[in-house]
Amino acid sequence: MSAQKSAAPDPARSLALLWGSHSKPGRSGLTVRAIVETAIALADANGLESVSMRQVAEQLKAGTMSLYTHVPGKGELTALMFDTVYADLYADADEPVRQPGGWRGGLEFVARRNWEVLMAHPWIHEVPTLRTALGPNITAKYEAELRPLDGLGLSDVEMDSALTLLLTHIQGTARAAAEHERTQQESGLTDEEWWVTTAPLLDRYMAGLADRFPVAGRVGNSAGQEHQATLDAGHAFRFGLDRILDGIALLIEQRKK
Repeated sequence: MSAQKSAAPDPARSLALLWGSHSKPGRSGLTVRAIVETAIALADANGLESVSMRQVAEQLKAGTMSLYTHVPGKGELTALMFDTVYADLYADADEPVRQPGGWRGGLEFVARRNWEVLMAHPWIHEVPTLRTALGPNITAKYEAELRPLDGLGLSDVEMDSALTLLLTHIQGTARAAAEHERTQQESGLTDEEWWVTTAPLLDRYMAGLADRFPVAGRVGNSAGQEHQATLDAGHAFRFGLDRILDGIALLIEQRKK
C-alpha cells in the first residue's frame, strides 16, 4: 500500500492569505505575520521539517487550534513563509536597474541578493516552487528582476528564460553550499580533515588505475589544490554567473543585428 500523501494547499485559500492583511489580530490576539515570522525562525534554526502548527503554537504560547483560524495548514504556511523571506529583497522595483554597469550590473545585483537570501534561509531549497501560489513579494521580485533586461531587444520569452537561467544557477550553487555546510557540521570534520582520512584509502583503490582516469586525476588534483576544499561555493557562484552573463550579452548583440 502506498504511503498517504499530505493534502496539497488549496490555491484559493493560499492566494487569499498571501494577498490579504497579515497584521490584523484575531480574537486570540495572534496575527498571520507573527505566525509566519515564528515559523521562519524555526525553519532557519532547524530546517523546514521542524516547522509544524504545534511547534509554532508552542513558540507563540498559544493553542494549536487558534493558529488554524489564521492559517489552514502547513502547506499554506509554507507558501506564506516563502513569500515573506523575499519581502525586503529590493528597496523598490527599479533598484536593480539603478545599479552601475547597465543591465549586466543589474543582474549581478539580482544574483547577489538572491544568493544572500538563500544562504540566510537554506530551508528554501526544500520548498517546491514550481506550483507555489504567487504572492505579492514573489511577484514584486519577478518584476524587479526582469527590468534590467527590458528594452534590450530580447523577446518576453527570452527575458524570462535568461532570468530563469540566472536564478537556477544561483539556487543550485546555494543548495550545494548548504549541503556542504551541513555535511561538515554533521561529520564534525573540515574538508581538509576528511581528505587526510580518505586520501590514503582512495590511493589504495586507485593504485595502478592512473591510465584509466588520466583526465579525472589531473583535473581533480588541480581543483583540489586551487580550492583546498571539496566545494568553493564562492568560486562556483562567480564562475557560473560570469559565463551566464557572457551568454546573455551575446544574445543581446545577436538581437541587435
